[in-house]
Amino acid sequence: MAIVTVGPARVHYDVEGPSTRIDHPTGPRSAPASAPALLLVHGTGSGGAVVNWGQTAPRFTTDRTVITLDLSGADRTLDDGSPLTVEALAAQVIAVIEDAGTGPVDLLGFSMGSPVSATVAALRPDLVNRLVLVAGWAYTEGDEYLRNLFTLWQRLGEFDPAGFGRSVTMTGFSRGFLNAIGREGVEALVPNMPPTPGTLRHVALDLAVDIRELLPRITAETLVVGCAQDATVPVENSRELHAAIGGSAYAEIDAGHVVFFEKEDEFVRTVTDFLGPAAA
Repeated sequence: MAIVTVGPARVHYDVEGPSTRIDHPTGPRSAPASAPALLLVHGTGSGGAVVNWGQTAPRFTTDRTVITLDLSGADRTLDDGSPLTVEALAAQVIAVIEDAGTGPVDLLGFSMGSPVSATVAALRPDLVNRLVLVAGWAYTEGDEYLRNLFTLWQRLGEFDPAGFGRSVTMTGFSRGFLNAIGREGVEALVPNMPPTPGTLRHVALDLAVDIRELLPRITAETLVVGCAQDATVPVENSRELHAAIGGSAYAEIDAGHVVFFEKEDEFVRTVTDFLGPAAA
């Protein structure tokens, strides 16, 4: 575990992988591997990196250094509770890259983490080798599906917390997946606690996303991954991202929004095929 201060936030991050551990003033972390470190940026929700990447990150650490962080709004990063912006969260990712001491990274953002990661790549191309955007989108205002879904989440979070949990579960996974795991499995997925203030800060940020002006500035080799059965951020949004980023590659996985849960093997293979061998 390490912590870097960014404005009012004390950003928590972890570095794991096969490299030799080295000492650092804020805690131990891995020395740079022969391939760029992979930094994973989580989506909406106060569970942050643990909930999004706890199962999947180890799949990348066999021969690659992997960095995960908790953005403001996630439980392990403390700040002043003020409204969030894409730019402020991008600044946190930039600070982690610089503090970790691994050099430029391969950067992967999921859902809310996609516009954040795209912003990092646009503003600091020197810090990003390759970019992977999973189940992301470029703007909310003007997309009536996204605007209404995120507004519904806000209202449910305030007035019907149980309904919020069922809504994010229903839109987070494909119908086929939910039916395959059955009622017991679905009930285990439904959050059993009301959404935290941090989660609702993320939802407010989701409503304000608009990175369209930044996308032409991305020069990193980029892969956009869409999810064919995504009911949270429809696959058309990923296709729009791909079209807006010059020279980007595109892959589509037949899964719901939380693709690394539904189709973990295919997700890991898609990412690693794009990033190339971890060893030099």
